[in-house]
Amino acid sequence: MYRFPLSSAELFALPSGALHWPAERLLVVSDLHFGKSERLARRGGALLPPFETRDTLRRLDDDLEATGARVVICLGDSFDDLAAADAMDADDQLWLTRLMAGREWIWIEGNHDAGPLALGGSHRAEMVIGPLAFRHIATAETPEISGHYHPKLRLAGQARRCFLLDAARVILPAYGSYTGGLWSHDPALTALMQPDALAVAIGKTALPLPMPRKG
Repeated sequence: MYRFPLSSAELFALPSGALHWPAERLLVVSDLHFGKSERLARRGGALLPPFETRDTLRRLDDDLEATGARVVICLGDSFDDLAAADAMDADDQLWLTRLMAGREWIWIEGNHDAGPLALGGSHRAEMVIGPLAFRHIATAETPEISGHYHPKLRLAGQARRCFLLDAARVILPAYGSYTGGLWSHDPALTALMQPDALAVAIGKTALPLPMPRKG
């Protein structure tokens, strides 16, 4: 994991792509995109193995167990669309319900979905805890934590998902399996991040390095 400050908060970027704020017993994940394979099949797109929801749930279960988080914020695009929430396998829905039990669970509205209304939890367009704002898409109002862009970089010839962070904001990687990404050198991201921004590549470890700004 990689520890860093944002405003007065001490945060940890986890190798899974989740963000941990121990002082608030808070775990933040973004862009779970549950049901992506189902949505693609339903719309006649590429066929993917239908295991991404279970794989994402397993990693989320592991992170909750490891951190002891009592509050979870899902930063939008939790489902690939609202129909995917309704089509969620019963066993997967039970697993998610078990993870939610006994925790404060906040669904932030994304551009793919407004949050799974039938699954409980609270639903917000955005929210503020202490000095930090939590929303799906980055704005000019900082300090903030957001997602949406699925940032990635190339490391040792391989694409790796990554956090992007500077003194004003954190952009989380997509947590869900089978999610694509936007290269860190894309103008949409270089325009948002300060010149000294870091990228934290995820995988087996959380590896910080200067944010790549060239393809």
